[in-house]
Amino acid sequence: MTVIELIEAGAQRLAGAGVAFGHGTANAFDEAAWLVLWKLGLPLDDIDAVADNDVEPDDEAAAFALVEERIATRKPAAYLTREAWLQGVPFYVDERAIVPRSFIAELLADGGIDPWLGEHTTRVLDLCTGNGSLAVLAAMCWPDVRVDAADISADALAVAAINLERHALQERIKLIESDGLPSVGGPYDLILCNPPYVNAQSMAKLPAEYRAEPELALAGGADGMNFIRALLAAAPAKMADRAVLVLEIGNERANFEAAFPALEVVWLETSAGEDQVLLATREALIEQKGKP
Repeated sequence: MTVIELIEAGAQRLAGAGVAFGHGTANAFDEAAWLVLWKLGLPLDDIDAVADNDVEPDDEAAAFALVEERIATRKPAAYLTREAWLQGVPFYVDERAIVPRSFIAELLADGGIDPWLGEHTTRVLDLCTGNGSLAVLAAMCWPDVRVDAADISADALAVAAINLERHALQERIKLIESDGLPSVGGPYDLILCNPPYVNAQSMAKLPAEYRAEPELALAGGADGMNFIRALLAAAPAKMADRAVLVLEIGNERANFEAAFPALEVVWLETSAGEDQVLLATREALIEQKGKP
C-alpha cells in the first residue's frame, strides 16, 4: 500500500465513524493525512512528495492503529500526536491545555492588527494563553517586544513552558498564573485574548472531541460572556493610553453585542469571516462604561 492509499483508507474509516473535526483540520482526509504522515515520520506539509511511497506492513499497521485510536478515544489528533501546528509553527500540546486553533494567529501572521501598533508597542499580554502558542507567535512577529503569558491553569502553564523552551523564548516570555487580569502587571500596549466563550447551550451539544479539552478553557457561562464581562471591566487599568485589546469570541457575536451594546469595536477579517475576532481600544472600553 502506498502513502496516499493509506491516507485515503484512513479518511474513509474516520468519515464512516462519524468523528468530529475542528482541532486543526476540517475534514476526514486532512485528519487522516495528519495521523498517517506523523506516524510514518514524514513531512506533514508535502503529501505530494511522498504520496506514491510504499509503506511497509508494520508501518501500515501502526498507522491504522493510530486512526483506530482516534476513533475509539474521540480525542483530537493533537492529543494523540502531542503536537499541533499554528501558522506553520509546531507546538507541543496535551490534555492539560486546549488544542491551539485561534484565529488571532492569522492576524499576527498577516499583519491584521499592525495598523493599531507602532513604536509605542513594547509590552504584550497573551491572556488565557493555554499552551502558549499566541505568546510564542507574538514574540516571533515582534522581536523587540516583551510578552507576558497568563492563564488560570497551572497545568496549562506547564505545557506553555515546554513550548517556550522548544522555541528558545524563555527569556522573552514571562508565564503568570492569574484568574483573568488581577495578577498581571502592565500597563500593556496590546492584549491578546482567546478566552472561554462557549455559551451553556452550545457546551451541552459539543461533540466528544471538544469535551476532551479542559472545560475551563471553553465554558463561558449562560451567554458565553462571563469571563469577558470581567475582562472588559478590568482591562483599561492594565492598558497604556494607546493600547488595544484583540479578543476572540468564536460564534458568539450576537451574545457579545447584546452584552455590550454601547461598546464600539472593530471586527477583524479572518479566514472565518468578520465576526470571530474584534478589536477594542482603551478609549472605547472607558467610554462604554459611561453609557447606558
